Formats: sequence, C-alpha cells, structure tokens
Amino acid sequence: MIDLKPGDKAPYFALKDQGGRLVTLNDFKGKKLALYFYPKDNTPGCTAEACSLSENFASLQKDNIFVLGVSADSETSHKKFAEKYRLPFPLLVDSDKKVINDYGVWGEKKFMGRKFMGILRATFLINEEGVIAHIIDKVKTKAHAAQILEAWQ
Repeated sequence: MIDLKPGDKAPYFALKDQGGRLVTLNDFKGKKLALYFYPKDNTPGCTAEACSLSENFASLQKDNIFVLGVSADSETSHKKFAEKYRLPFPLLVDSDKKVINDYGVWGEKKFMGRKFMGILRATFLINEEGVIAHIIDKVKTKAHAAQILEAWQ
C-alpha cells in the first residue's frame, strides 16, 4: 500500500545498478526523476513497460526527465535484461526490498484468482528539490512514457 503522496519528500535510496555502480537519490538533485518500480525482469508487462520507456527515451531526455527502474532482481538479471532490450537507463538492484518497502510498493497482488505478496507497479515522479510531484499507480505498460510526459506537463 503506497502511503506516500505528492508533496512528500522522496525517501532516500542508494542502490547499485546493473553495472555495479552506486546510484543515489542525491545524484538527481536539480533534475526531474521518474523512479519506476516493476515486479520482474523479462516478464511480459515489465518488458512492455521498459521498452515503452526505452523507445521514448529521447522525448523524456528532451524534457530533462531521468529514468531509473527498480526491482528485487539481481545485478546479473538486470544486466541481461538491459542488454537484451538495449535499455538506455539504469536498473537498480533492491534484493533486500528496503527501498521497495520505503516507497510502499510491496503489497498484496492478485493474479488468476490467487493472492500473493509482490512488487506493486508504480512510478514516482520526483522534482528537482527531491519532492514527489506525482505518483502513477495505474501504469499502462505499453504507454508508460506517455503517462510520465503527460504527468510532468
């Protein structure tokens, strides 16, 4: 259950990306950030979402929006996923789910009548001051870049 709301200070994070580089919230001070949480590398919905962001990356960059993906997958899994789809943005490793929990995106999900715990797909748009400007919790995986661009208007 996402308890954060627009106007809240974005919870700090410091996570490694698919290349082993440390990426922190502070790296994006003075920049617009789309921090998106997704369930799993190489699954249909997550692939559609990542490809939407990749295919529209130039438009996002033109609006000075930086993109970071976060899941609990390993660095190796992220590296293979990013290489396979030529993703131009970092994928952050949160295997202990600390940041996932800090952002409130670990929760109950339903699939084919079955309930289970997992990562809730959501994107946090964080402004130049490190404050959450918008939360997209009804993600359209194939049109996610358009959702982000529209939300920043």
